[in-house]
Amino acid sequence: MSHASTQTFPLRGATALRSLRLYNLYRVVLGLILVLVVSGNIHHDLLRLSDDDLFTALAWIYLISNVLVSVLLLRPPTPLLSFSLGVLDIGLLGALYYSAGGAPSGTGNLMIIAVAIANILVPGRTGLLLAALASMVVMGVTLHLSLSDSAASSQFLQAGTLGGLFFAAALFTQGVTRRAQQSESIAEQRAADVAGLQEMNTLILQRMRTGILVLDASHQVLLTNPGAQSLLGQQGLTGQYLDPLVPELVKRLQQWLHNPTLRPQSFRGHPNGPELLPSFVPLKRGEQANYLVFLEDLSQIAQQAQQLKLASLGRLTAGISHEIRNPLGAISHAAQLLLESEELDKPDRRLAQIIQDHSRRMNLVIENVLQLSRRQAAEPQLLDLKYWLHRFASEFRSTHPQAGTLHLATSQGSVQTRMDPNQLTQVLSNLVQNGLRYSQQKHGQAQVWLKLYKDEHSELPVLEVLDDGPGVHPERREQLFEPFYTTESKGTGLGLYISRELCESNQARLDYLPREEGGSCFRITFAHPRKMS
Repeated sequence: MSHASTQTFPLRGATALRSLRLYNLYRVVLGLILVLVVSGNIHHDLLRLSDDDLFTALAWIYLISNVLVSVLLLRPPTPLLSFSLGVLDIGLLGALYYSAGGAPSGTGNLMIIAVAIANILVPGRTGLLLAALASMVVMGVTLHLSLSDSAASSQFLQAGTLGGLFFAAALFTQGVTRRAQQSESIAEQRAADVAGLQEMNTLILQRMRTGILVLDASHQVLLTNPGAQSLLGQQGLTGQYLDPLVPELVKRLQQWLHNPTLRPQSFRGHPNGPELLPSFVPLKRGEQANYLVFLEDLSQIAQQAQQLKLASLGRLTAGISHEIRNPLGAISHAAQLLLESEELDKPDRRLAQIIQDHSRRMNLVIENVLQLSRRQAAEPQLLDLKYWLHRFASEFRSTHPQAGTLHLATSQGSVQTRMDPNQLTQVLSNLVQNGLRYSQQKHGQAQVWLKLYKDEHSELPVLEVLDDGPGVHPERREQLFEPFYTTESKGTGLGLYISRELCESNQARLDYLPREEGGSCFRITFAHPRKMS
């Protein structure tokens, strides 16, 4: 037989140690049986011994040696140690074979078991060497007995048969062991593949920005990922019931269960959270009904809609700006010439001034719309908001020394996000100037506070622009970010609208909150620094 067909790898580690201990247990039991046989003098009736004293001594030696091996064998055996134990076992059983009178005693069959088990621990050609050694022992003992007893000459056929059985047992055991090892190797490889896939799936779930929840019929969270906890503004959701925590999501689930064909409506997981679109998939585990919930952040969809809206606004503006600005320029120029006339009386001069003021205002509206429609797509960068905000405050104070007082407060630790720095400058400049203007209207001395921190629930960066002005009336808050809505005679109504548009194009969110102590709070909730726009 070729080397490729017989060579296998020895058992490894705990498997080899466990196999050898089981084999030693078998040998200890066998030794006990032999000792009981000789102690009860039963061996005289069962066997035709050639040496009674030697058989008794060997029975005790066999038992004691195997007990010692079982006690001392604490580590996985090496191939050399397994081979040595196999040689020792064959030697002791060969001696018992001799003292029992050779083949008629049947003790040679014990060597078949020894050779077979030794070939599990010592496979390949080394295992066949043990089979050859056992065959030589049997043939040698038979030859020695035939020289002293002529009746033993008839045992050569039995001895040869035993020798063949030794090799057959060795080859059979090696074949079975090889197939078992191949199956074990395949099972280990598949287990490693499954473990790798499970680890990869776990990593994917943890890194996904899409929220994933598994709920049971009582709305208890069985499984969740960090994305869902961040979107819902809840930590440690596993094991919790959603009814008191996120009632809006439970309401959407019940609506879907009532009519699965209806598309669930979006909702906010918490007051300052993003708009979320849920979707549901039933999970059946026997009689238990679970639900798989996906939560999609609508900010990306809103960003795409925003780009379409800006493109449409750009086409509209490009079409009418030329037709409006030319006659508007003529009106403004005519009003300016009228103001330079010395023949105008005071009421007419006042009317001409009104014409020129409103011409400038209309021109400013057109300029703002053109700026909004022509602006380039956002180019978000990873910003250290604390460093950027200190630099912005320093530059604003130096360029607007008479505007008022700008206060700045930042939290401890790094606060990062991804946003276009130029667009952030435009947004913040507009909010600060608005705050200073309204603060001065109420107190005569303008001041604005900038407060930077991380939200405790979502871990998202938040920047608040606070003022102590009159605030916004509750009836006007819904229209605050609508285009062309303004409460001032000279305002365009596009400042806050453009600011929110710029924020949304960077996956940030601009909201208005009233202050309990009076005044306004414009809160910018930035995107996560790992979230790519």
